Amino acid sequence: MLFMISCILRYSAQFYVIDDRIGLGREFDGIGGISGGGATSRLLVNYEEPYRSQILDYLFKPNFGASLHILKVEIGGDGQTTDGTEPSHMHSNDEENFSRGYEWWLMKEAKKRNPNIKLIGLPWAFPGWVGHGTQSPYLFPNVTANYVITWIMGAKQHHNLDIDYIGIWNERTCDPAYVKVLRDILDRAGYTNIGIIAADGDWSIAAAMLNDSYLNDAVEVIGVHYPGTHTVKEALMTERKLWSSEDYSTFNNDSGAGCWARILNQNYVNGRMTSTISWNLIASYYENLPFGRDGLMTAEEPWSGHYVVDSPIWMTAHTTQFTQPGWFYLQTVGNLTSGGSYVALTDRKGNLTIIIETMTHNHSQCIRPPLPYFDVSPQKVTFQLKGSFAHLTDLQLWYSKLDFETKKDTLFERRSPVKVYNGFFTLKLDVDEVYTITTVTTGQRGSNPEPPKSRPFPKNYSDNFTINVHPFSEAPYFADQTGVFEYFRNSADNGSHAFTLRQVITERPVIWAGDADQTISIIGDHKWSDLNVSCDVLIETPITGGVFLAARVDQAGIFVKEAKGVFYWLYANGTYKVTNDIGGKRVLAEGLSGTREGVWYTLTLIVKGYFASGMLNGYPLWENAVVLEPKNGWAALGTFSFEYAQFDNFQVNAY
Repeated sequence: MLFMISCILRYSAQFYVIDDRIGLGREFDGIGGISGGGATSRLLVNYEEPYRSQILDYLFKPNFGASLHILKVEIGGDGQTTDGTEPSHMHSNDEENFSRGYEWWLMKEAKKRNPNIKLIGLPWAFPGWVGHGTQSPYLFPNVTANYVITWIMGAKQHHNLDIDYIGIWNERTCDPAYVKVLRDILDRAGYTNIGIIAADGDWSIAAAMLNDSYLNDAVEVIGVHYPGTHTVKEALMTERKLWSSEDYSTFNNDSGAGCWARILNQNYVNGRMTSTISWNLIASYYENLPFGRDGLMTAEEPWSGHYVVDSPIWMTAHTTQFTQPGWFYLQTVGNLTSGGSYVALTDRKGNLTIIIETMTHNHSQCIRPPLPYFDVSPQKVTFQLKGSFAHLTDLQLWYSKLDFETKKDTLFERRSPVKVYNGFFTLKLDVDEVYTITTVTTGQRGSNPEPPKSRPFPKNYSDNFTINVHPFSEAPYFADQTGVFEYFRNSADNGSHAFTLRQVITERPVIWAGDADQTISIIGDHKWSDLNVSCDVLIETPITGGVFLAARVDQAGIFVKEAKGVFYWLYANGTYKVTNDIGGKRVLAEGLSGTREGVWYTLTLIVKGYFASGMLNGYPLWENAVVLEPKNGWAALGTFSFEYAQFDNFQVNAY
């Protein structure tokens, strides 16, 4: 046996010790994903069973897939926040509604699978009334804090959800005075157990915390975005938890998986960050929106049931299935001599998990920040287990290889246990690999029957917005980009328009991104070119009110203000207009329509090749407007401004 050990040491150029006798490092707080920050789970709710539950299992079910420890959701604020808008629980200061949107549903589904999952709420935008006509939620900090508290209370009272952490204002300047007001109001409301994460941007709040003991006490977690695995000395000096509270944001191919695997380790090794949270949780929004497929997995076709369990899911599992919040990092963690990194964690009850990654520079670049060059090469490593782990004789081994040459990946494969001889074990590491060596025996590579094949959005689609058919406030497949379109029970009409889709935002929100001046909801296939789109419309605002139907809408999300297409506008002042852009600057046709508010009309837009025509109530109103660009895009509907308007009997036919 001594000869074997000496051989190991002689031929091993790299030697690492795993030891808990010198004390433990920071407490591990978990790995998570973000739903929201731009309606990123929008299409998930429209999946039929069993596919919807299968997808949720891959995300949240313990010992199955990603097995996430944390779910962070957007507190909807009625504004564009990357790939769409999410509705607020309070469109105005005198109403509350806790059945809007899908984040409540998602949090409940996550809790159903993992009762211990931690829940975080964070505002991106705010309803306009919170800012009192300004673009700042800090003008009246008590108003903003009470708005957030109302969301927390609604989560509990209406959905039996306990929120664990609350944020300030995503990636915007943090006002320390507001943080202290929020802490005070949380405490007075009995939510002393809810931690504040600040400021979901850069590290700058750390310096302010060192100079303000009350602020330091108010903040439980310093949360930063895309830190590049590094922290700053001021943050360490606060002695607060440090999290990468938004990270990744990278296309979910193998390079994205390499990015994710690298930062899951190195955020702690280099930056002592004890939690990393992915934006986004799941790419469940139209792929041609900004940052398409930047989720841990892909589910963007509810009409077909198709989804893809992408490789970042299995990179996540290497950590999440073998650790839990409340475990501790060991002091003995670090970077490998020939590139890569390793972390070791324990539950202080004898369990040990070691995660090793050897991601190469070109195969692990995240979307931001820029990654300085480094080398990784094949290597042999020997680990010596000491302290509480010296007696271990074998360890479970889970292995992944991102093979960029053959394209034949090995993902989260269980292999023969690692034999430990007198506290030593040796591994031969290649590049772009992940190893989990652990005492935990419950890991599993979950699987489901193959989902249905991918197919495009239906060429013929219609919706009469019957409100009692669907469990959510949004109509299936419609993705709001500015404004909020909700199911509406029209008490003034007991006939053919008793149930409609209504745009309900009448004041510009406190924006996070560049909302358009018009409201718009998109639907369909971005590849659509020749279309026949029709919809019944009701203008509710006299004189200045207006609605539109559109085809070939080429941009949305944070670029919605720049959207081009064919926009067919109808106004309450008796006119119509056809424009090539959402802003109405390029007019293709215009004239009299005889339309007014309070009357239902049927709009029909026909776009074929380089020509577009429009009908009103089945009769031609304008013909052969020349459309040179764009060549393709979504269908859409919307309003001239932030105003009430209703839509019914939507239909689209793609040629």
